[in-house]
Amino acid sequence: MSSDRLIMVTPGRDAVMAENGPLHLVIRAWIGECFQKNLALDAAEFSFTCLSQVADNKAGLRQLPALSDFKPCDPVPRAMVDSVLALGDPELTPMASVAGAIADAVADFLFEKGCTRVIVDNGGDLAVRLSKGQTARVGIRPDLKTQDLSHVLKLNGTCPTYGVNTSGFGGRSFTTGIASAATALSHSSALADAAATSIANACFVADPRIIQVPAKRLSPLTDIPHIPVTVAVGDLPPTLVQKALTLALTRALDYQTRGLIFGAFVACNGQWTATDAFTPAGLEPLTTAHRPLTSGRHYETL
Repeated sequence: MSSDRLIMVTPGRDAVMAENGPLHLVIRAWIGECFQKNLALDAAEFSFTCLSQVADNKAGLRQLPALSDFKPCDPVPRAMVDSVLALGDPELTPMASVAGAIADAVADFLFEKGCTRVIVDNGGDLAVRLSKGQTARVGIRPDLKTQDLSHVLKLNGTCPTYGVNTSGFGGRSFTTGIASAATALSHSSALADAAATSIANACFVADPRIIQVPAKRLSPLTDIPHIPVTVAVGDLPPTLVQKALTLALTRALDYQTRGLIFGAFVACNGQWTATDAFTPAGLEPLTTAHRPLTSGRHYETL
């Protein structure tokens, strides 16, 4: 963990930023319509404790669960391990859920202090907490290499806790797939984080235009040194993209059927697909240029 800690209130004074090494949090919390600056500042300090828990358990968190009996006592690392074990994806280490687990812990800290609406953004991975009657809107990016949004998720207080997390080629972490973005919605950010990674990884087909190398060639300190990760994706025919999206959707539907996620959205090469329902949330196109989502088994053009 870096000693270069930074906490600041944003210029608009409706959010608090916390940074320390890999941690980049934007914390927003309200009671009713009143932004809770002091509580958000307290939560920023608390986020550094969460990061310390990860650092203290890093050796165990970098191991594949199937090859380890690591059982951490600290709550953030424990949530990371539990999320990956719940999915059962043998290629994921608990580090696949680190951003979401920290976001969850900070959001829970604020919710337990009486905040009625909380949004914690950890580098694009969100933990949302909503009291009854509260709502939140989350934009969906179909390509992690741009800031453009294609859809919006409407969340409500029917479920008090949400995680909205995105993974894919061009993002912060390695991927074994070719999805330009895979967004998972779950009841926790830790679980959504791991699920988004797993779903993005599943979006893959073998083709000479897709270049992969062992992760250790790109980063000697990676937690997945021997797993091939995607480094380049050439122009692919639509049928091949649809095949990759089908594999990603199949994995997402498995997680949804098992009650691990509410739903998922996957985009690749200008096409997208999604599970049939983002219950209890709603997925809507941002503009009328996009056709309404009617079925997760149809491919729509962005």
